[in-house]
Amino acid sequence: MAEGVTLGIVIAAALVDSINPCVFGVLIFLLAYMTYVFKSKAKMLLAGLIYITAVYLTYFLIGVGIFTLAYTAGLAKDFYLFAAVVAIGAGVFEIKDYFWYGRWFSLQMIPGGAERIKKYTNTMKNLELKHPVFSLLIAALLGIVVVFFELPCTGAPYLAVLGMLSQGNYATAIPLLLLYNLVFILPLIIIIAIVYFGNKSKRLEKWRKENRGLMRLFIGLFLLALGGYMIWAII
Repeated sequence: MAEGVTLGIVIAAALVDSINPCVFGVLIFLLAYMTYVFKSKAKMLLAGLIYITAVYLTYFLIGVGIFTLAYTAGLAKDFYLFAAVVAIGAGVFEIKDYFWYGRWFSLQMIPGGAERIKKYTNTMKNLELKHPVFSLLIAALLGIVVVFFELPCTGAPYLAVLGMLSQGNYATAIPLLLLYNLVFILPLIIIIAIVYFGNKSKRLEKWRKENRGLMRLFIGLFLLALGGYMIWAII
């Protein structure tokens, strides 16, 4: 196993990554829209699971790509240090949002990402009326594009783990990346189950807004600790 990486760190980073308000916010919005578009709860559930599967595969492949580039190009040590610095910097911004949410610079989706997501959801609605089967393809497309749109907001824990894994080898990294992404999607599956069994998306969104500052604080403290640990480990 790569120096500094433990199973606990991988699982903890994935959980922290998954509770980001950006991740919750987009999924809650999509579930509210899917509940409106799909008259059948079973089809809403299917579309949600397709979305999460696409998120899993896309996030995993991004991780494999970054790891492969750093590992094969001989940049593992530089990438490790870069990831540690990013984790510390992201942690500072996340903690800032606990005290001054959204003011000055914040980690958020790429500009225009929210508008693009709304455009795709409107396409899903139109396809459900005319070609219902193809509406599920939009759910998969949303899973892919949302990962890229959210990376500036959610990518710091993943980048830190990738930095630590780059000090090891493929035989170690790939199973841990598979595990990381499985843990990452578990809270998303729980949210889908909550909506499927009757809880309103508006209630979840209200909870998210009331607690997003605390989520940011927790994420920020974890990232500071993780980045500091990475610097300490390499020294």
